[in-house]
Amino acid sequence: MKKSKVYFTRDISSEGLKKIYKALNTTLKGKVAVKISTGEPGGHNFLNPKLIAPLVNQLNGTIVECCTAYRGKRFDAASHWQAIKDHGFAAIAPCDIMDEEGEVKIPIHGGTHMDGYNIVGSHIKNYNSMLMLSHFKGHQMGGFGGALKNMSIGVASRNGKAWIHSVGRTADPNVMWGLLEDQDGFLECMAEACKSVVDYFKPQNMAYINVANRLSVDCDCNSHPAEPEMADIGIFASLDPVALDQCCYDAIINSPDPGKASLIKRMADQHAIHIVEWAAKIGLGVREYELINID
Repeated sequence: MKKSKVYFTRDISSEGLKKIYKALNTTLKGKVAVKISTGEPGGHNFLNPKLIAPLVNQLNGTIVECCTAYRGKRFDAASHWQAIKDHGFAAIAPCDIMDEEGEVKIPIHGGTHMDGYNIVGSHIKNYNSMLMLSHFKGHQMGGFGGALKNMSIGVASRNGKAWIHSVGRTADPNVMWGLLEDQDGFLECMAEACKSVVDYFKPQNMAYINVANRLSVDCDCNSHPAEPEMADIGIFASLDPVALDQCCYDAIINSPDPGKASLIKRMADQHAIHIVEWAAKIGLGVREYELINID
């Protein structure tokens, strides 16, 4: 099986980001959406605006997000806009809450869940291409959060998040919390939601970068995340989100850093690797990769 290329640099800086994007040798055309996590207020591990600003501006990108399904400080558009401003993102680039004016259904081809559709912010139609710019770290529900989590839960509208979490049983964020028992089903739904986004934009209009720093066991959606116990690793990038997340997962597993233990446990407890397994099964990408160091 052909391997996908994954690029790596230890240089976690604005220049490192620009350098690794250049290594991808791709051009994101038209109006570019840059999908990040704007971070739950109280948290502090989300990608630093000063770190990402030069690359976002190089792409003439718009930072995009959707509202959360949990009742935090990004549950509605007004409070989410405040978080975007308070965290410094509005100062570096245009920003857009994609589900602020509603949502649309996009088809899932080749999946087995969610009645064959994903629910995403209606503003997705305003973009021609997307950079998935993700902070790779642990996640209390998914085990880890990287490109696949950012592309699935992150692009889904508030109701779409409920649709994924409940494995297609409800689109009501108030109801979904009683329907979280099917962990593998949830991971499979995230993978299938990713497939819908890639099919929507087409693979040639997508690129993926994971910044592996501030490696907490908790997601940026946590307002009080645990402090990282292992050191930063670097920046990874690929045109294949499956290979990219597999590579980041492997980097944690194979790290000589003893502080990795809690993150490995979090990933194992949530069967995190299953999102990669399912994404590969439905043809989103491959798990085999060639790691290319650009330092």
